[in-house]
Amino acid sequence: MLEQLLIYQPEDPISFLIKHLQRDNDNVPKIVILGPPASGKTTIAMWLCKHLNSNLLTSDNLIERKSSSVAEEARKHYQKFKSVPGPLLIKLIQQRLTDEDCVKKGWILDGIPETREQALVIQTLGIAPRHVIVLSAPDTVLIERNLGKRIDPQTREIYHTTFDWPPELEVQNRLIEPEGVSELETAQKLLVYHRNIIRILPSYPKILKTINADQPCVDVFYQALTFVQSGHRSNAPFTPRVLLLGPMGSGKRLQAGLLAQKYGLVNVCCGQLLKEAVADKSKIGELIWSFLEKKVTVPDSVIMKILAERLDRQDCVQKGWVLHGVPRDLDQAQKLDSLGYIPNRVFFLNVPLDSIMERLTLRRVDPVTGERYHLMYKPPPTMEIQARLLQHPKDSEERVKFKVDLYYRNSAELGHFYRWATTINGDQDPYTVFEYIESGIINPLPKKGL
Repeated sequence: MLEQLLIYQPEDPISFLIKHLQRDNDNVPKIVILGPPASGKTTIAMWLCKHLNSNLLTSDNLIERKSSSVAEEARKHYQKFKSVPGPLLIKLIQQRLTDEDCVKKGWILDGIPETREQALVIQTLGIAPRHVIVLSAPDTVLIERNLGKRIDPQTREIYHTTFDWPPELEVQNRLIEPEGVSELETAQKLLVYHRNIIRILPSYPKILKTINADQPCVDVFYQALTFVQSGHRSNAPFTPRVLLLGPMGSGKRLQAGLLAQKYGLVNVCCGQLLKEAVADKSKIGELIWSFLEKKVTVPDSVIMKILAERLDRQDCVQKGWVLHGVPRDLDQAQKLDSLGYIPNRVFFLNVPLDSIMERLTLRRVDPVTGERYHLMYKPPPTMEIQARLLQHPKDSEERVKFKVDLYYRNSAELGHFYRWATTINGDQDPYTVFEYIESGIINPLPKKGL
């Protein structure tokens, strides 16, 4: 964020920062892949693009854009001179990066910048990659590779007559030999590349990784993927705002307690807040009680008012918070978001219905001592105690099934709203679940469920 302020130097820094935070794209890929001809950079870039669900930017697809006057100018220049001037190429990049898909999903630049001058102009415009990958291989290997290179004109996939020939006859028949792959032409391109790359690399001193491209393509890809998934940690303080979502019985309350205890976060339970408001006998508490007494759902407006009051307190602002019990549906999630209570870590705890039934419907309480038991995990010590145990109405099979079904009916919309969230298998040892949650807080948020 500080980097963006230094680059753009806006007249109104507060407004600039608010817009930057609203974009919430600090963790999207911003990658540059460089390398000599035939090093495999386009293949690696395409694989990374598919794996990271990002956007691939190449000289070819930039000048092929149909709705851009800059692209049209670039096409005319290319048709006449077989090249695109650096300033025109950078205009195309700048224009493309403002598109919504690039803002939300990030980008991967393939083979750009080509010169130090381009690298400096790109940096001046505030186009700052987070990872720069440079592929390297001996010139003799690269010349041999280039001689056998073939391209699928439909998909732009690159194949090789020796190393990577497609099994499908239909694909084989449509492959074409690209221009400029003869031994002499490749040698000339390599000479230009080596002259330029040594001047480009000093522009990216701390975010650069060189990978040996003279090995199987899959090995190169996994080294590149490991590098781009590593985060460059900031020294800035990080205030966790954690949201735990899951059906009743998924362990949200326990995990929130563990997080609050270890990291000093404020444990914010929506149900507990409502009970406290009723106990205080305040005006809003009396209003809440009027709904609870009639067994009617408390309106979202009342819930949000109680929640906002708690999250605005100094301890939540300074220490961070872990919230559970709300939102229960998309409307509540949108209201939270509109009020500015935006979590920076969201976890879905998924537990099968059978496990939830086992956890909840076997719970009992001793009306004499108030002691809580579980018929399977913590059975009563004597038959006398067991005989007097009671089940809370909310733990009945019908009630649990209804609540779980209601949660999963709303969870799809919540999952789409918090699409960057982490899904965790909650049907395992609670401390194992906690380790997964903890790793998601300390490290950049994983994309796949655990």
